Amino acid sequence: MSDHWSMRMADSTIARFPLLAEEWNYQWGLVLKGFEQVWRATGEQKYFDYIQRNIDVFVQADGTIRGYRRDEYNVDRLNTGKVLFVLYEKTGDAKYKRALELLRSQLDMHPRTPSGGFWHKQIYPNQMWLDGIYMADAFFAQYESMFPPLSKTGASQGGGVWDDITWQIILIEAHTRDPETGLLYHAWDESKQQRWANPDTGCSPHFWGRAMGWYVMAIADILDYLPRDHSRRDEIIAILSRTLDAVARVQDKSTGVWWQVLDQGNRAGNYLESSASCMFVYAMVKGVRNNYLPQKYSSVAQRAYDGIIKQFVQVDAAGQVHLTDTCRSAGLGGTPYRDGSYDYYLSEPRVTDNHHGVGAFLLASAEIEEPK
Repeated sequence: MSDHWSMRMADSTIARFPLLAEEWNYQWGLVLKGFEQVWRATGEQKYFDYIQRNIDVFVQADGTIRGYRRDEYNVDRLNTGKVLFVLYEKTGDAKYKRALELLRSQLDMHPRTPSGGFWHKQIYPNQMWLDGIYMADAFFAQYESMFPPLSKTGASQGGGVWDDITWQIILIEAHTRDPETGLLYHAWDESKQQRWANPDTGCSPHFWGRAMGWYVMAIADILDYLPRDHSRRDEIIAILSRTLDAVARVQDKSTGVWWQVLDQGNRAGNYLESSASCMFVYAMVKGVRNNYLPQKYSSVAQRAYDGIIKQFVQVDAAGQVHLTDTCRSAGLGGTPYRDGSYDYYLSEPRVTDNHHGVGAFLLASAEIEEPK
């Protein structure tokens, strides 16, 4: 295992960041989710300890989370909660369960669009972003699987919970999917009020790689927990398959990886982007392993992973592994206003060893290294 890129990146991350973050946010939660997969693959205690050390900076004995405000109604704040499950499972410490309950309670009161989709944030009314399915619904699914409700009645309990989770996936795909390419626009404003929103569809104007990466990773993870007899399970698998089919069609022919703006290829300013490329690999390999996807995706993913190593991975003189060309962040609206234009996505900084990229690389590497 010692020559595996997952371990090399994990060890490099520990060396670079004894502690990952100063605030409770989703980016370093993604890195810790990668560490969880590396720990599960290797059994090495140092990776579990790294997760716990970082989480314990924030989670207090009473289950409160330093810096977390439920009334902010921000789905991004749920993502880091995903590693609380393994911490509670392995340590039995009730503070992790109390923290999970706190995060889960946000969804009971979280504002929704008229069609029932979770707002991305309270400051972004009536908007669903592809990113949010990974942040909120993958957490939602794992929580309901680990702590199933006693009652099967009500929209927020039992079967209704799984109906809700699958509806989030189906709703956003129905509104963001481009009928020509099969690619998904970054976001949808049901009110059609945002300057970035198409006045007819409510969609943002471009296909951002990482947004689609979040979405397909979310589906691959949610399927771990979605009951096998759920009436919409096959529909969710079909969405994963057709979305990744569209992604495979825009894979760069020469490098095997993907562009920041997926369908714009060599257009001036566009660049090959590491985080989305890693996310697509993760979803494809996991999808094949669990028989959600046909075997053809194994070769697509392997070609992409080989491209990731060649295109984005650098090893310095000290032996530390670095990941280059990650979009630091991208969103819509806000202040200053982000208009979702092509130029906007290319204006965001490209950085090295960004949490989005490192976390996705850890997940992709641990998945592709798993014995077949």
